[in-house]
Amino acid sequence: MRTTTLNKIIKEFEELSSEDKEYVAELFKKQLIELKREEIAERAKTALRNLEKGKAKKGTVKDLYKDLEND
Repeated sequence: MRTTTLNKIIKEFEELSSEDKEYVAELFKKQLIELKREEIAERAKTALRNLEKGKAKKGTVKDLYKDLEND
C-alpha cells in the first residue's frame, strides 16, 4: 500500500466520531479474523495435499520426537 494512501486513511479515521471509529475498528478486526481463517484453511489444504503426495507424515507427538531424533 502506498504511504500516501495509508496517510489519507489515517487522517480520515482521525476525523471520525468516537462511535464511528469503534465501528470501523470492529469491522477491520472482523475482516482480519476472516482473512486469518482463509489463510489457515489454505494451509490445511496444502498440508492435506502434501500428505496425499507423501511429502508429509502423520502421527503422535511421540512419533514426531522419534522422527526428529533420527535426523
